[in-house]
Amino acid sequence: MELKTNKIDGANAEITATLAQADISANVEKIAKQLAKTTDVPGFRKGKVPVSAVKKQYGEKLVQDAESEALRSVLEEGLKDLGFDNDALIGEPQVTKFDKTDDKIEVAVTIAFRPEINLDGYAELAPDTKKPKVAAKAITDRIQELAQAQAEFVDVTEDRALIDGDTANLNFEGSIDGELFEGGAAEEFALTLGSNQFIPGFEDQVIGMKKDEEKVIKVTFPENYGGEKLAGKDAEFKVKINSIQEKAKIRMDAALAKKMMPGDEEASMDKLKDQVKEQIEKEELSKLYNEDLKPSLLQAFVAKFNFDLPTFVVEQEIDMALNKKAQTMSEDEINELKDNQDKVNELRETFRDEAAKSVKATFIIDALAKAEGIAVEENEVMQTIYFEAMQTGQDPAGVYENYKKSGYLPAIQMAMVEDKVLTKLIDAKLQ
Repeated sequence: MELKTNKIDGANAEITATLAQADISANVEKIAKQLAKTTDVPGFRKGKVPVSAVKKQYGEKLVQDAESEALRSVLEEGLKDLGFDNDALIGEPQVTKFDKTDDKIEVAVTIAFRPEINLDGYAELAPDTKKPKVAAKAITDRIQELAQAQAEFVDVTEDRALIDGDTANLNFEGSIDGELFEGGAAEEFALTLGSNQFIPGFEDQVIGMKKDEEKVIKVTFPENYGGEKLAGKDAEFKVKINSIQEKAKIRMDAALAKKMMPGDEEASMDKLKDQVKEQIEKEELSKLYNEDLKPSLLQAFVAKFNFDLPTFVVEQEIDMALNKKAQTMSEDEINELKDNQDKVNELRETFRDEAAKSVKATFIIDALAKAEGIAVEENEVMQTIYFEAMQTGQDPAGVYENYKKSGYLPAIQMAMVEDKVLTKLIDAKLQ
């Protein structure tokens, strides 16, 4: 076997070799002899099968196995010559050439390996960050908002019109072209204005009405309304307001604090304000981290650290971007691409820069995670998926299995690693 290696760059290499057909034939002979000891061939006792019978039964399969064994030898010797072991490889080696003639086979194999990244100065790229300051008014507004959400409705005794947020106790009767329709009438119905409980336009016309007032409201059912008989139809509703209720006024006192801090015997308005202030700080800080600091820091890492990328990984990222784009294209656009490979290639190239940045960011995060001793185990991924599923009322086990079958778990795990890495680095500079 004649073998040469070429380290293309810091993440890619090529192994070329010339294999003699005589060596392949010798491999066929060796494999056939091994099979002769264990295989079953009708008419022969096990272990006494002639090599010629094995060759006749397995034929081309023996040649394929012999060639595969030779390819493994090419890869093994090539890695040794390059100074790598199998653990350094990323993805599967790609056989880019396998030309057979009567006396030889010319082979070319491209391999990709994990690039080495010099992370010098990475911690310094994290910005100096100050905790957000929370204004006293923001704290008071939040307490009133939380308290208002729990407040009871009380009857409005003054003579005033309905406003947004009120609850109107009303009777209504709906008709289309003068005919009542099923489900279009009710009495003593409690409608909270602003809840968008009724079809568009109904609540807007109730606002401004007073107790005991009657009015005809004209609306149009949406085209996508569930019932076919009503969808897109113009309708009239006779409406009468029976009574009006509003949320009880909130008093910022010790009683409110105890109500909002159940079980805390030392509940007070000052303590409640401190608790709400801390909550708002966390929300503001989380928003700052996720919308600004983390994306900016990752961009800074990508700009700062330069290294070679595995070619096939970038190509895969481009293909994913291309497929995603294709899902948004019209049938005519797709057909135009099918008939023009040059246009397909041109479109693919538009994704190259972003694909390279994405792959680069992934390797940087992976290297930083090792440097910072950060890892996310599978059970942590499972717990995260379970929690989010329960929050949305889905079956946690079912959601997890769907992600697993779809191959999404590694991406979720990587996203969690990225979040931990960036959070830790920013936290270190938080003042």
